[in-house]
Amino acid sequence: QVQLVESGGGLEQAGGSLRLSCAASGRTFSSYAMGWFRQAPGKEREFVASINWSGGITYYADSVKGRFTISRDNAKNTVDLLMNSLKPEDTAVYYCAARKSGYYSAMSYNYDYWGQGTQVTVSS
Repeated sequence: QVQLVESGGGLEQAGGSLRLSCAASGRTFSSYAMGWFRQAPGKEREFVASINWSGGITYYADSVKGRFTISRDNAKNTVDLLMNSLKPEDTAVYYCAARKSGYYSAMSYNYDYWGQGTQVTVSS
């Protein structure tokens, strides 16, 4: 079993930056792929970014490519999402997810564990 706890959300102005962090429990973190998803009010959960088990491969949604960066530290069991040039449309609850397979994925159904989410609000 893996437990995921997100932190770092908050209120930021458009054009600003936030760094989200996800702390994972368990000894198998380094073998898991990790992902970030988000859900805005009234919308379905959508993919944001994913990283493979080693951190060597990353994949982004087109809407965040060039603005967001996903990274991981397997020694600390953490995965981060650095969000730059924030836009009001980035406002959502952001979820960290872990996939037992070490390969990245943009599909939420491929992920086995989920955090509780952290709110990100971007004001215009």
